[in-house]
Amino acid sequence: TFAYFTIKDRLPQILTRVIDTLHRHKNEFFEEHGEKGVEAEKRAISFLSKLRNELQTDKPVTPLEDELPDAALWNQYLDYQRNLPNGNGEPSWFQSPWLYVECYMYRRIHAALAQNPPIDNFDVFKEGKAQNFFESQEAIIALCTYFQELLKNIKDLDEKQLQEELFKLLQVSLWGNKCDLSFSAGEDSSQKSSPLQSLENMVPYILVNDMEKVWSLLVNAKKNRTERSNVRVDIILDNAGFELVSDLVLADFLLSSKLADEVCFHGKSIPWYVSDTTKHDFNWTIKQLGSANHMWMSRCGINWEGNLKKGVWVFCDHMFWTLPHDFSSMSEVAPDLYAELQKSNLLIFKGDLNYRKLTGDRKWEYSFPFHQALNKFHPAPLCSLRTLKSDTQVGLKPGQGEQIQASEPDWMVSGKYGVVQFDAGL
Repeated sequence: TFAYFTIKDRLPQILTRVIDTLHRHKNEFFEEHGEKGVEAEKRAISFLSKLRNELQTDKPVTPLEDELPDAALWNQYLDYQRNLPNGNGEPSWFQSPWLYVECYMYRRIHAALAQNPPIDNFDVFKEGKAQNFFESQEAIIALCTYFQELLKNIKDLDEKQLQEELFKLLQVSLWGNKCDLSFSAGEDSSQKSSPLQSLENMVPYILVNDMEKVWSLLVNAKKNRTERSNVRVDIILDNAGFELVSDLVLADFLLSSKLADEVCFHGKSIPWYVSDTTKHDFNWTIKQLGSANHMWMSRCGINWEGNLKKGVWVFCDHMFWTLPHDFSSMSEVAPDLYAELQKSNLLIFKGDLNYRKLTGDRKWEYSFPFHQALNKFHPAPLCSLRTLKSDTQVGLKPGQGEQIQASEPDWMVSGKYGVVQFDAGL
């Protein structure tokens, strides 16, 4: 299975890169923190080498021993896995749900640094995220230029034209999800060409296309808004780099077209899945754009700083996003977050990991209804924008998945196909 390949090959590769990254920064740690920095680096590396060995030799998953605020929840989850009626008793790296052990590895990477001050705030994935951003410059320039030109006449667009622009930017944000460093084990996955040129050709690869439903939800919300009720869209982010820029453009379009009054971005509270967006990545990206020596890039960055200052954009992180639980248990495990999402008119979930957590990462029949796979997770109407990079997919037409499978055995993991999948909630 793809899960087996991930645990056997991709995760050890990622761990090796993390260890290399720490090695390479040894001098920097020494310059900043003296001997303490070097000692901390050695301890973190030995912790990670031990982790890699546990993984490769299929050792049992051990409880977390750090004092971080989420440790108790992780350890409860391990107990839950141990006591599953159809489980093997003692979860190990190759004898456990893939989603669980993959999340667990990233949490252990975090612990390796968090337990070793003074390098406890070092993000081992930061360089890769920055590199993805810089290597996607041309695509970012093309997108920012297109968007700034669009803003000049946005007030004159009729409904049909607004709808067309929304569909374009939803697709750019969808295909932006191809740029995923955990998927390429950290290899270059930047967006090289203009993302707008190929949209027409990509439409046949969108297996579920609910853009019309997203449009009518937003238009109706706009018509029914009152003085006191703002239209709010929440974007649950995935990767930093080009994908994040495509999400920010989409968010700015929603505000500028008055389809939304406020946008809440949800990122990760710790470095996660190599390229996932943290608060630092979010602020860094907007600053990079603002100070770019390209007129339209810097215009975007400066406007977006302004949106954050005015409070019409908000960035939040919550530890639930980096727990192993699927979203159907959010109302129980993180009732505060669930209540926050209930205030939204539309939740946009970006990317593959969010899709796996929405659907419980099960081997569903391809035509199993999306609404049912969500397993009562309905805080608000939601839409998943996801390119397929793992073997879970629901909500297809009968026979659709089987037909593609016959000619393209790796269709579920190649990133070539995508979905814009909507659920209206209750």
